[in-house]
Amino acid sequence: MVLERIDYPKDLKSLNISELKTLAHEIRTLIIDTMSKNGGHLASNLGMIEISLALHYVFDTPIDKLIFDTSHQAYTHKIVTGRKKHFHTIRKYKGLSGFVSPNESPYDHFYAGHAGTGLSLSLGLAKSRDLRGQKEHVLTLLSDAPLSCGLTFEALNNISSSLGRFIIILNDNAMAISNGVGNLHTQILGRFTLPRQTRKEAKAFFQQFGVRYKEPVDGHDIGALIAAFEEAKDKEYPILIHALTVKGHGMTRAVEDPITYHGVSPFDPQSGQIHPTPPKSTFPKVFGKHLLKMADKDHSITAITPAMPRGSCLDAFMEKHPERCLDVGIAEGHAVTFAAGLAYGGHHKVVVSIYATFFQRALDNLFQDVCLQNLPIIFALDRAGLSPADGTTHHGIFDISFLYAMPDMIITQPRNGDLLKDLLESAFSWKRPVAIRYPNLACEETDRDQTYRPLAVGEILAEGEDIVLIALGPMYRTALEVRKILQQNGIQATVVDPIFLKPLDKALFLDLLETHTHFVTIEEHAVTSGLGMIINSFLTEHSKKAIKVQNFGLPDRFLEHGDYTSLIQEAGLSCEKIASEILLNFTREEITIPYEDRALS
Repeated sequence: MVLERIDYPKDLKSLNISELKTLAHEIRTLIIDTMSKNGGHLASNLGMIEISLALHYVFDTPIDKLIFDTSHQAYTHKIVTGRKKHFHTIRKYKGLSGFVSPNESPYDHFYAGHAGTGLSLSLGLAKSRDLRGQKEHVLTLLSDAPLSCGLTFEALNNISSSLGRFIIILNDNAMAISNGVGNLHTQILGRFTLPRQTRKEAKAFFQQFGVRYKEPVDGHDIGALIAAFEEAKDKEYPILIHALTVKGHGMTRAVEDPITYHGVSPFDPQSGQIHPTPPKSTFPKVFGKHLLKMADKDHSITAITPAMPRGSCLDAFMEKHPERCLDVGIAEGHAVTFAAGLAYGGHHKVVVSIYATFFQRALDNLFQDVCLQNLPIIFALDRAGLSPADGTTHHGIFDISFLYAMPDMIITQPRNGDLLKDLLESAFSWKRPVAIRYPNLACEETDRDQTYRPLAVGEILAEGEDIVLIALGPMYRTALEVRKILQQNGIQATVVDPIFLKPLDKALFLDLLETHTHFVTIEEHAVTSGLGMIINSFLTEHSKKAIKVQNFGLPDRFLEHGDYTSLIQEAGLSCEKIASEILLNFTREEITIPYEDRALS
């Protein structure tokens, strides 16, 4: 096998074209085999193999800087940059990240989980290089629709026509995670055999930014790619190489259904058939199904997603009501401000479905265009909490902090599917911006009718006289298990689901302050800026007696990837760990409001 001889990019340089083709086949087999066990980003990586090999063959990485814009397609890069022996651990706890990670290798320069950052980072690197008088190449790999992201255009606008040894590789597979959207996609990108007029349009488009455009090359022809990179290598102007690829190349099922096979769960490596899993309700599925039910009855309901229709479970809505379910591409800021314009005047009920980690990219739009205008838009924040296999760049664990800073913003989190449906039905009546957070986890759901939820009303799930356990969303299950352990030790706990983080149910918590002196918060969010912060502030303001407070949440550091149970255990959020910490502190007299993760200290 050729792959057995390859550990680092220098090993590629002795191979001939025939051996490189064999290597590409072997890597394709390795990726399919590994993803069949681990799950992961499959189709995009199968389309990137030849480009990755050709880049490392021609250039001298890591001296020459290879910058990924969206790095879920960096598997081949990882395999040939010293991580082949550990590739079987990818996306596993304590294993390789599914994205580029500077902690892993000097060949990885920036974390890159979100699209649109690559070109700006590369321009900064090139400026630093030129100021130092160095000569290394800066290579930007654009893939999976970064040209639908405004930050890419801001970077294009700042490229100097005299910027040398600066090469942009556009991996054009005609898609993002789902099908590409927008004018640029329909006019220039996504055609494997580009007609002469389209090539002319593409050339004119990029050259207006001072970037020389090289006519499309077959992104699976490694010889043609090497020739194109060698030709562009030492040019004293910026150049874009347009590589046309097929998402899922080399695996029939992935080519036929690149959306499903973009990110896969384990499957049969021979047939490609994804292993069946028992059907279950999850928060995203409940959201998508119920929003469609609401939209069928109320034609003023409109949904917006920034390139996540499948992940957010809006695909059925989009198919049935395409004029009212809108994918705006990888453009989170535009999605939020567009929603503001759509909601203005009150003619439409607007729901923006967006992953919690991606919502961070639209903070100013939320502030200026929604909250300042007090527009009653519902933000359905999917993946709020840990995103286990994706890890650091994708955990939705910081959103409460910036949402809470917005005046008149309503923040709520349901503990189960029924409550999620109640909140969706009720939210427009509150006449303010609303964020409904929920994780990508299984949840309980029944066929009961929906109940109107008044604003800022929480619930007591169990009563006790000794201690209050305040649990956010699905963490109520953990709180109930902690309650059982405490009962076995003679301590009776009240369990509270606040439902609303802002505004808080003040009447409920004032009553609890009258009868309890020990409060515990439990959340799957950064402990420094979520539920614990909110409850601590409330208790500090309103308590007239000595109280004890313990906060359990995710530690104040960036968390890696892994399976959900391992990450929860590492963070000290298992019911056993929480109960033991409470028992250690229950008899102490001092007030304790910790902001560090004591379970990890």
